[in-house]
Amino acid sequence: MLNLILFGPPGAGKGTQSEKIIAKYNLIHLSTGDLLRSEIQAGSELGLKAKTLMDQGLLVPDEVVIGMIDHKLKTHRDAAGFIFDGFPRTVKQSEALDNLLASYNESISVMVALVVDDNELLARLLKRGLTSGRPDDQNEELISKRIQEYNSKTKPVADYYQAQGKFVPVDGIGEIETIFSEISNAISAVK
Repeated sequence: MLNLILFGPPGAGKGTQSEKIIAKYNLIHLSTGDLLRSEIQAGSELGLKAKTLMDQGLLVPDEVVIGMIDHKLKTHRDAAGFIFDGFPRTVKQSEALDNLLASYNESISVMVALVVDDNELLARLLKRGLTSGRPDDQNEELISKRIQEYNSKTKPVADYYQAQGKFVPVDGIGEIETIFSEISNAISAVK
C-alpha cells in the first residue's frame, strides 16, 4: 500500500499535484477539511463532536481528526493507498498518524514536499486570490502570516519524516508536468 503525504506551504501547488497523483496511483484522498465536512454532513458521532467544537470557535482536537482518518482507513481496506493532504501539521499529529497506521501494519511510504520560495508563494497566492474568492488569498499581510505560520509550525513535520528517511523535497517551481514527473520518481523509489 502506498501512503503518501503531500507537503508544502500554501500556494506550493499541492492541490494541482494531488489530483495528478490520485489519478495515476489510484489513491484515496484524505483531506482533513473534507473529512470534517463529510463527517458533519453524515451526522456521525465524530462529526457531531467536531461540529460542537467548531460552533464554539474551537479547534478540533487531534484525537477526533485521527478518529476520522481511522474510519476512512477501515472503510477502504482494499485501497491502493492514501494521499494525506493537510495532515499531519505537527510532530504530535505525525506520531499519532504513525501509530494509527502501525495498527493496520502500514506506515507512511514517503513524504513529498513541494519546495517554493516565499516570494513565489506570495505571487501565486495573490494571483489565485483574483479568482478564488478567498479573502486570505487577497491580502498580502495575511498571506505572509500564513507562510510564516507554515515555516514555524509545520516544517518540523518534514524534519520528523526526514529522520525516518521518508522525506523527499521536490522543486515546486516550473512546469506542472515536470514537477509531477519528479514526484512520480520519488514515489517509484519507494514502491
